[in-house]
Amino acid sequence: MYIKPIGVIHSPFKKKEDFKQSKEKSLNDYEKSEGELEIFSEFEPGLKDIDNFSHLIIIFAFHKSRQRNLFAHPPHDGKKRGVFSTRSPDRPNPLGMTVVKLIKREKNRIKVSGVDMIEGTPILDIKPYTPKDLKEKALFGWLSKKQNNKCLDFDIS
Repeated sequence: MYIKPIGVIHSPFKKKEDFKQSKEKSLNDYEKSEGELEIFSEFEPGLKDIDNFSHLIIIFAFHKSRQRNLFAHPPHDGKKRGVFSTRSPDRPNPLGMTVVKLIKREKNRIKVSGVDMIEGTPILDIKPYTPKDLKEKALFGWLSKKQNNKCLDFDIS
């Protein structure tokens, strides 16, 4: 299978270590992180009508990840977890997904906030965030049991 990137992210995070969440930071801090999606010119026509969406789902490659683990140690959690219950970049297939807020689009460049990717991350696809993506009564697994959870941007209690 071959997947061709459609663009790259320009991010305030230059390397993986810049992004690692410390115990003092929360995802709310990352919601404020701005960046730019640079879509390659051959794919710019595909951005037609994207301007009126408030949020976008970005599918990307963890291009700096070299490990393929089935377990991860999430930030703010001392336990070993199954990789499929985490957002770890060290996965069998190094694919990531995130939701960003669309600030503005100028031709093939989309300014966004909520960036949680490092500089130069290959963008594989963009999808609009729609009402279909909102799920009632969603459960948050092991995350809902954490007390004083600083790594979530919503109340799970």
